Amino acid sequence: MKRLVVGAAAVALMAGAMTVGTAARASVTVIGGGLAESCSKAALAGKPDQQAEATCSESLEKDMLNSRDRAGTYVNRGVLRMRRLNWAGAVQDFNEAVRLRPDMGEAYVNRGAVSIGEHHYAESLPDLNKGLALGVEEPAKVYYNRALAYEGMDDEKSAYFDYQKALELNPTWDAPRTELARFHVERRE
Repeated sequence: MKRLVVGAAAVALMAGAMTVGTAARASVTVIGGGLAESCSKAALAGKPDQQAEATCSESLEKDMLNSRDRAGTYVNRGVLRMRRLNWAGAVQDFNEAVRLRPDMGEAYVNRGAVSIGEHHYAESLPDLNKGLALGVEEPAKVYYNRALAYEGMDDEKSAYFDYQKALELNPTWDAPRTELARFHVERRE
């Protein structure tokens, strides 16, 4: 029997006008051997290659997976596609994961990350908030993504508070600390 554990990986995502450099992506770890586990390991390791994506596709075609592991494998393939900037393919995978397991927060978080990558910041918020409400293994990464979205919408105050929350939840993570260093906070009286 396969056991599912949720994990997350941070990867470079943003390009273009914003100076922020990373968005957090949530991968799903599938343990128990087989192609699904190999797919999971590739997504967690940050591999953006087509071979890793092919392993995920093969798992979806050949492995006997329960609905949670199947949805997790779609999330992982979506993460690999997202790393290669295949936004449409990634969204298809995240949508399928949501269809299979509407309670899997990582699928929503990653769909929100695609919206951020496409500079559709306001569109990312419902998915990020839904993922946060459902619960994810690493909520700090959801707050970080939401901060990126707020910053893309020129809502610096909300961005600042979400970067702070991300750092509070994961004090050893450098990405939110780096983003917070760009802010200058003054008290107004």
